[in-house]
Amino acid sequence: MELIDVVIIAVYLLLTIGIGIYVAKKASKGLDSYFLGGKSIKWYYLGLSNGSGMFDVSGTAWMVGILFLYGVKSFMFMWIWPIFNQVFVMMFLAVWIRRSNVMTGSEWILSRFGDDRAGRASHLIVAIFAVVASVGFIAYFFEGAGKFMTVILPWDASLVIGDFTLLNAEQVYALILILLTTIYTIKGGMFSVVSTEVLQFGIMVLAGILVAGYTFFAFTDIEIQALIPAEWKNVVFGSELTGFWAGDYENFNRLIDTQGYKMFGAFVGMSLFKGFFASIAGPTPSYDMQRILSTRTAKDAAYMSGFTNLVLFIPRYLLIAAIVVLGLIYIAPELAKAGEISGNDLEVILPQVINNHVPVGIKGLLLAGLLAAFMSTFSAFVNAGPAYIVNDIYKKYFKPVATDRHYVKASHMASFAVVTLGVIMGFFADSINSITLWITSSLYGGYVAANFLKWIWWRFNGWGYFWGMLTGLVVATLQYVIDQGASTYVEGSFLYWYAHVPVIYLFPIILGFSLLGAFLGTYLTPPTAAATLKSFYTSVHPWGWWKPVREQLKADEAIEKNTDFGLDMLNCLIGIVWQSSMIVLPIFLVVRDYEKMAWSLLIFGVTTLILKFTWLDKVKKLTT
Repeated sequence: MELIDVVIIAVYLLLTIGIGIYVAKKASKGLDSYFLGGKSIKWYYLGLSNGSGMFDVSGTAWMVGILFLYGVKSFMFMWIWPIFNQVFVMMFLAVWIRRSNVMTGSEWILSRFGDDRAGRASHLIVAIFAVVASVGFIAYFFEGAGKFMTVILPWDASLVIGDFTLLNAEQVYALILILLTTIYTIKGGMFSVVSTEVLQFGIMVLAGILVAGYTFFAFTDIEIQALIPAEWKNVVFGSELTGFWAGDYENFNRLIDTQGYKMFGAFVGMSLFKGFFASIAGPTPSYDMQRILSTRTAKDAAYMSGFTNLVLFIPRYLLIAAIVVLGLIYIAPELAKAGEISGNDLEVILPQVINNHVPVGIKGLLLAGLLAAFMSTFSAFVNAGPAYIVNDIYKKYFKPVATDRHYVKASHMASFAVVTLGVIMGFFADSINSITLWITSSLYGGYVAANFLKWIWWRFNGWGYFWGMLTGLVVATLQYVIDQGASTYVEGSFLYWYAHVPVIYLFPIILGFSLLGAFLGTYLTPPTAAATLKSFYTSVHPWGWWKPVREQLKADEAIEKNTDFGLDMLNCLIGIVWQSSMIVLPIFLVVRDYEKMAWSLLIFGVTTLILKFTWLDKVKKLTT
């Protein structure tokens, strides 16, 4: 790197830490202030912060690889996560969640199921989910940040004592970056996280604009159009994904055939099926839910979630598309000459482009932007996980009465413990990486059914929630165990077939068993207390099967049935199209397909106008 690039990165780091520490004094007033910013932060700052937290380095590298290989239709791969979870949150879930007026997703569960044994069982399993997921993601960030920095930075930072290497370069870089981020996150809580993430989001947007602008400056439209196959820019797909690379790039087709997405129509259908249930279940108890609970009112929660959708996709895919264009120009010929290529080759396109094909100055800003992406996501998890340790475990079960100062100090210690545990796991990432992936995928697999039912069905109780999540976890664990023994099974046997089926196609099995556990747990135990159900329904007012609760409420207060199900689902459908247009629009711009860009812009404009009348006007009428 040139001196100017180093200076840009150093200034960014100093500015980030300075801002984080400067606003830290606001976090010392109590837990509500520390974890939720005192519910005083403006919704557009929280929206920028939420978008910044979703702009992670590892995800960006993965998206660069799949767009490089599959072309524009690869935006369908985003539905695995699913990206349209944010649409469901925007349309109705953010309002429902914020009306509960609690501090964490685990505490929210108590407002739904009560504070008896059943409620506490469901409360505890959510708290465990949140803490384990935070630790696992910190370990993942530790490994990913170190590898990324060693590819980019030219210095060997290994800590060597004699002939013994105490810490390798990856570990040193990761520890430095995590230490810097942890300082302001622990010190300032949500105030520091949001303040620094707004700055980081601005840097990421600037980096995307500059890299995309460089591609326009360095290459003509004719050069770009001659480079990219017409099918690469085609959004339409059939039941099977056929290779479209020709000549020297034939090996790319072989990679497409072996990655498990050949039956593309079935893959997209299953992704939509999973995506619907995962989205309607609501956000997992992580930083996304913390942002919703940090808003001033339910109306602000809806605005914040809508703003997150608006600011996230166009800047991110502007950067991704620009990196892919540079990769197709410079890296694709090298991969073609190398012969056999693998998915790992796609993952290093991002650092290779940054290292060798981005101009001086822009490289420094781009690296600062990617560091910002790492730091914002990392700090979001560091702030979210300890909230469950302190508020939902320590305060509730061990120290229910103490001063605000005591709980803030406990939060500092919990944050430090979560980071330390995550770093320790990161040191052994080579041996536990598969276990970390199992934890996150298993927990997420068990999360969907129980959290879907909690919104829509009055009879669903705390024990149903507990057993629904636990059953999903057990089934996903068995799936993992079977998958680990894949190499030992006889070809043609059931276990061999099961171990080689892509995980997305096994989702209905996990969902089915989880639903079974949820129904049995519910029907074999008493319903949730009527007072709890009435309080929940009155405050949240969801649609679904709540007739018995409404009838009980008639004697106390009149409350109308929520009839917005059809409108909410229509808005979600329109919102998915709206989101998709914001993904493909910057891609078509960067690859100079102006006709498709114009169509994307038209779709974006039409869907935005529709949502103005069907969603925004409805939100404006909210009184809280």
